[in-house]
Parts: sequence; structure tokens; C-alpha cells
Amino acid sequence: MKHLLLALVLTLVAGEAHAINRYTSTSMSCERIQATIAREGAAIMRYKSLRSGVPLYGRFVTWREECGNRMLPQRTFIPSSDTPKCPVLECQRFDPDDALIFFR
Repeated sequence: MKHLLLALVLTLVAGEAHAINRYTSTSMSCERIQATIAREGAAIMRYKSLRSGVPLYGRFVTWREECGNRMLPQRTFIPSSDTPKCPVLECQRFDPDDALIFFR
């Protein structure tokens, strides 16, 4: 029985991994960035800092379930080919001890 249970657990752990796609946000329009994130649920966008030109990247999501434990999606802006401020959601660490947030 223990062997059967172990085999079941290993089968579940060895399930198909979901790879996340990477894109360069400045080669896409804002509408295309938002559509890509909505279609895939999450995507990594690379871009250069507007101030220093340093390469940056972030993981952007469609909904809360794509964020990990103790993380919440927060609105942020990334550059696209047609606007310097394309609104997207990015998972940010949330510590309930640091903030007073009331959920209904």
C-alpha cells in the first residue's frame, strides 16, 4: 500500500510543467501586451529602464491565482511600442502585518 501511495504522489509531482513565455514589451503594442497576458494567464516582459537604460523584467499576470502565497497583483506600468506607460498587473509581496487591509 505504501508503494502505491508513493507512486501516486510521484505521478502527481512529475506532472506537466507549465513554462512561462518571455517577451520584449517595447516590441509590442500595449493592447497586444495585455492580450498576451490575458491569453496566457502570466508572462515575463523584458524592457529597458527609461531612466538609465538598464535591462529590467517582470512577471505580469491576469488574476490573483497566478500569484504565489502572500502575493497580490498590483497595477504597474511598463513601456510598450506605442506608449511609455502600459497598465498591467504584477505580483507583489503582501505582508498582512505591514498593512491594514480589510476584505469583505
